[in-house]
Amino acid sequence: MKEESCAKSLGHSMGIFGPDPDSIYPNPKMKSICFIKNVITNPRIIAGAYTYYEDPHNPEDFESHVMYFDPFIEDKLIIGKFCGIAQGVEFLMNGLNRRMGSVTAYPFHLMGGGWEKIAPAGADTPPHRDTIIGNDVMIHRNVTVLPGVHIDDGAIIMANSVVSTDIPPYWVAGGNPIRIIRKRFDDDLIKHLLDIQWWNWSAEKIFDNLDLLST
Repeated sequence: MKEESCAKSLGHSMGIFGPDPDSIYPNPKMKSICFIKNVITNPRIIAGAYTYYEDPHNPEDFESHVMYFDPFIEDKLIIGKFCGIAQGVEFLMNGLNRRMGSVTAYPFHLMGGGWEKIAPAGADTPPHRDTIIGNDVMIHRNVTVLPGVHIDDGAIIMANSVVSTDIPPYWVAGGNPIRIIRKRFDDDLIKHLLDIQWWNWSAEKIFDNLDLLST
């Protein structure tokens, strides 16, 4: 407790309460981790503070792992705060979907040269939803997230999974097709965590409660 108190005092005296959320690399000594909100250029990808992508090969290129962004569909990928996304994760957006009732599923409208006149209307394709990842979500290696999926706060997705359905808050899920395996905590604690929304605390309050959040 004495060491903890000294650490808090040092942080307060220096005015340092964690890494700079506006930096590309939270730890300059680890260039395999980047805060993705600071490298994203596509306005249809929205990420919260402190959410990182980890990849030893160019983690700044997170956007290349978001695929099938059809320009005729205005879906978004929305990722909350304090999420961890591991190497090999792929987000497949609604441009992956094709007309289901036409003679052909070939995407003429994407090829240009006048073929764009036949861009599908909303009624011709499956319903589109934004893909939404909550706060404090951990997505492990080589996971594929299908279009329109919602992964709620505090969920953990196991490696090599295909996320084809919504995942409730604070559940562990995995597999292909994915299945919900177990709750991380009991219902009362899950409700409490959803109520306090620690990811919206100030940097100083998070700093002061690191021991609690890491227990």
